[in-house]
Amino acid sequence: MTARHDDIPAIALDWIRAGKGAALATVVETWGSAPRPVGSQLAISSEGEIAGSVSGGCVEGAVVVEALEAVDGGGSRILDFGVSDDEAFAVGLACGGRIRVLVEPIRTGDLDPDLLSELVQTRAARRQVAYEVDTESWQRRLRHPPDHSERFRLDRSGFEEGETRFVAIHNPPLRMMVVGGVHIAQPLIRMAELTGFDPLLIDPRESFASQTRFPSVSLGHDWPDEALGAEGLDARCCVVTLTHDPKLDDPAIEAALRSDVFYLGCLGSNRTHAKRLARLAERGFAKADLDRIHAPVGLDIGSRSPAEIAISIMAEIVQSLRQG
Repeated sequence: MTARHDDIPAIALDWIRAGKGAALATVVETWGSAPRPVGSQLAISSEGEIAGSVSGGCVEGAVVVEALEAVDGGGSRILDFGVSDDEAFAVGLACGGRIRVLVEPIRTGDLDPDLLSELVQTRAARRQVAYEVDTESWQRRLRHPPDHSERFRLDRSGFEEGETRFVAIHNPPLRMMVVGGVHIAQPLIRMAELTGFDPLLIDPRESFASQTRFPSVSLGHDWPDEALGAEGLDARCCVVTLTHDPKLDDPAIEAALRSDVFYLGCLGSNRTHAKRLARLAERGFAKADLDRIHAPVGLDIGSRSPAEIAISIMAEIVQSLRQG
């Protein structure tokens, strides 16, 4: 599974392979009310096609013009928007924010297509990679863990302190594995997609996990542990079990506990969870393993409806991702 909205480098590479010119624009610094974080990217083709964004739409037009000029023979450049309040308003940063955007045409001498291809292949293999560019010498390279380990952990791109070297962090796309095609899963999966997760719904009961109930969602009808094993679980994955049925939930929970998933949440009351913990302990899981389970699932915000419960689950997942 690959979330296309998170695959901007691959889209740019596709344009190059199709014989078009292309450039990548990357947010490298922000101040104030800038709407998109550092590391956000916009791809621009020589035919005026765009993918991604570097703002809420307020500076895209100006970036596209500069990118087309760069593709047409200019070199890499850094653009400043919002240096003064008047300039900020002119490009749509009405609250006085400021952003700097790096524009790189994809060609030998700038962002080399071979280097971009290596970056895309590494991302597709779900391996962490950092793209470094020195904005004075315009030297570029890829780095892997343990280099920039803190940046990878925080998912934080930016300039190295006191240097002209910008580091763009490319962590594997976030994935959510939902076990159980129940009512709560419907709003939860929609929220996950909006939050940037690539969701997979797993339920061997095809009447529950159907395209009618979950249109345009990736579905898995194998037994949960088999489905999770086939997909592969890593530190950029979260797992949520919702069936209330130990025959379905427990195999998924065991697979998640044997992996590096950053979040495991399980639906059920305190009483249900106590029985669950007893079963897992009998299966040999230690207390430290069991303490990883978020149950009853979701933040305690008084949720009642399926959509409200989904909100509480999504909030807890984001809290675990961003705060550890």
